[in-house]
Amino acid sequence: MRNRLFWTCITFLAVGMTAAAGGWIARAPMALAAPGALLGGCTDVPEAVALAETLRLRGIAVDRVLADLDRRKDDLAAAEQQLIRRLTALKQAKASVGDARTARDSGTAAGIERLIAVYDAMKPADAAMILAALPPDFAAEILARVQPDAGARIIARIEPAHAAVLTAHMGSRRLSGN
Repeated sequence: MRNRLFWTCITFLAVGMTAAAGGWIARAPMALAAPGALLGGCTDVPEAVALAETLRLRGIAVDRVLADLDRRKDDLAAAEQQLIRRLTALKQAKASVGDARTARDSGTAAGIERLIAVYDAMKPADAAMILAALPPDFAAEILARVQPDAGARIIARIEPAHAAVLTAHMGSRRLSGN
C-alpha cells in the first residue's frame, strides 16, 4: 500500500509540475520555490518530499545555468559586435593604405618617366658624364628605359670599362625579367 501511495504521489507531483510550469519541456524549466502545493496529501511520504526537494534544487541549478548561458550569450554578442567594428576599421585602413600605395607608385612611375624624358632630351656627352657618376645599377636602369637611339649615343660617350659594367647590368636585368 505504501509503495502504491508513493508512486501515486510521484505521478501527481510530475503532472502538477508540468502543469504549473506550463509545458516546461517546450520552454526553459523554472524552479518552483514552493513545491508544497504539488505535494498535496503526500507530505507524509518522506521519499516524495525528498524527491520534490531534489527536483526543486535541480530546477534552481538549471535556472542558474540558464541565466549564466544568457549572460555568456550577451557577452558573445557584444564581443562579436566589437570584432565586426574592428574588422570594418581594419578593412578601411587597408583600403586607404592601398590607395596611398597606388598613388605613391603612380607618382614614382610618373617621376621616373619624367627623368627618362630628361635623359632622352639631353646631349649624349652631358648624359654620359652624369650617368658615369651614378651607381651602375641605377645608370643601367636609366639607359634601359631611354629611347634606343639616345641610349646608344649616350653609351658611346661613356669610357669603355664603365660602359661594359653598365651593359652587363642592363643584360642581367633583361635576363631576370625586370
